[in-house]
Amino acid sequence: MKSESARIAGHRLAVVADTHSAPHPATHELLAAHAPDAILHAGDIGDLAVLEGLRTIAPLYAIRGNIDTRAADLPDELVIDVAERLRILLVHIGVAGPRLRADAAKRAREAGAGLVVCGHSHVPFVGRDRGIAIFNPGSAGPRRFALPIVFGTIDVTPTAVRFGHVDCESGRPWTPP
Repeated sequence: MKSESARIAGHRLAVVADTHSAPHPATHELLAAHAPDAILHAGDIGDLAVLEGLRTIAPLYAIRGNIDTRAADLPDELVIDVAERLRILLVHIGVAGPRLRADAAKRAREAGAGLVVCGHSHVPFVGRDRGIAIFNPGSAGPRRFALPIVFGTIDVTPTAVRFGHVDCESGRPWTPP
């Protein structure tokens, strides 16, 4: 397993996952409007040209997902320090339902991460398990079942970490029905 680390000085992140070669047409415009300091891609990129489009918006940190067999240069996981306040473990497969997988929890603890950001399920999710926060941005790619097409936001302030989702079809904040 290939692992890397990174530092982000800014405090505003956008998070995408599961683009599967075809991000929703409004994704780039909506991401740019969010004005993130960095973009995280939690895997299942598909065509790697997707990454080039994201890099035009903000610095990009991406990992390989289970479909990304041609992305040998990307790590399987990434430990990211944000604004000297938050350590993130970015993995593709991190949860089983609303719970952290044991392997993801173990790697997060070993890395000292307080947050696991993952993709894979296409289900937008904010939760906490085993003392670790969990964030899944959902999928900004082709619709799967009746799930929304969304990306995530993480804002790190001196007193809090705020999570959100943006609906790629409407451009409005998304909350579960």
